[in-house]
Amino acid sequence: MTVTIVGSQLGDEGKGGIVDLYGDDVDVVARYQGGDNAGHTVVHEGETYKLSLVPSGAIRGKVGVLGNGCVVNPRTLFDELDTLQERGLDPDVRIAERAHIIFPFHRVLDGIEEKVKSESDSEVGTTGRGIGPTYEDKAGRRGIRAGDLRNPDVLRERLEYIVPQKRAVVEDVYGVAVEDLDDPDALDVDALYEEFREYGERFEAEDMMVNAGVFLSDAIAEGQNVMLEGAQGTTIDIDHGNYPYVTSSNPTAGGATTGTGLNPGVVGGGDVIGIVKAYLTRVGSGPLPTELGGVVGDTPGYEEQGEGENEALATRIREEGGEYGTVTGRPRRVAWLDMPMLRHAARVSGFTGLAINHLDVLAGLDEVKVGDTYTLDGEEQHTVPATTEEWGRCKAQYRTFDGWPEFDPATVASEGYEALPENARDYIEYIEAELDTPAYALGVGPGRSETVVRERPY
Repeated sequence: MTVTIVGSQLGDEGKGGIVDLYGDDVDVVARYQGGDNAGHTVVHEGETYKLSLVPSGAIRGKVGVLGNGCVVNPRTLFDELDTLQERGLDPDVRIAERAHIIFPFHRVLDGIEEKVKSESDSEVGTTGRGIGPTYEDKAGRRGIRAGDLRNPDVLRERLEYIVPQKRAVVEDVYGVAVEDLDDPDALDVDALYEEFREYGERFEAEDMMVNAGVFLSDAIAEGQNVMLEGAQGTTIDIDHGNYPYVTSSNPTAGGATTGTGLNPGVVGGGDVIGIVKAYLTRVGSGPLPTELGGVVGDTPGYEEQGEGENEALATRIREEGGEYGTVTGRPRRVAWLDMPMLRHAARVSGFTGLAINHLDVLAGLDEVKVGDTYTLDGEEQHTVPATTEEWGRCKAQYRTFDGWPEFDPATVASEGYEALPENARDYIEYIEAELDTPAYALGVGPGRSETVVRERPY
């Protein structure tokens, strides 16, 4: 059977920890979208692993698959695999033949385009990893896929077609001289051919390439448990997020089917677990109606650190929760939980269960607020509007909960749900009721063992 892990907010909800939590029962973990912009942290046997591309389950000795919906930077992939091997692990990671490859010129263009957008205050907040330009080439039918790296003639032909186009964009559209780039070889056909041909050879030598749909279908037919791991979150989905402040793929459950080759009946026939952070964070620009304080360069109209009236509270939560981007190190914007956002996520992906993380971070506050609804032009809104401009005009209407005292995570995890403070349980039950979905797991501390497990989906 399958279990699909979906971020219900803006990313950074703790998806990797939930993959790790249920990892004992899993045979294969498949990522279905995103690239090395998808930072996730896994704590296993006292060791912390920060990954951006390798599926979380690889830390626990599970087979990892990078599905056809992913975009893959071989430099990052092999750096991570080599580092894990140096730390004594033996990760088994496969890559879909249909997955698109991130090339150095994608990263160059990502950086240039974001810089140009920043001059007009319209930057998206990209990680600069070349994700968007790679998906753009995929949609434009000029991309290069993992399977192409195995065939030197095809690889050279594709590079000779696409590299002159990218060089022209850099030089003629943006007026940047290639020789002035930090990496001029990023637009050199011969250099790219030699490097990426070698990656293809390593993929072959280590038997890493698979037809993802067939590989995963066969695993399920053999009775293996498959977990489908999404990156980022619902509100930055290319179709269902706050466009244009979005990623370039589909983190929602629908992406699990298109990004792996498994049919919708297989994905829908299993559990779909929405991961919820007990408050809200994001890296990058865009509306955030329940925001506390702000982050310079990301929060619209926010120019000076410390100017927000709730800045001290935002800083406290950020520090307690370690709210800095896994990939970029950028401080995350901090907000109260946003229920219209969660209602939208639950509808789009059809959650059968929830995992609510970081309940410990809110412990010790006098009160905890939730954006229960919005008002937009005098009308009450229970879900996120379709246009970002309307969302930016929404005003959060709050529901206030009494805070709960600090608690020992190990004790609560050991004794179970009833060991949580009563006010924390009230908060959880409000979320469950609003989304009509039970909480399968409750994160009460940073470690895998510091979780109250109420339901095991396998």
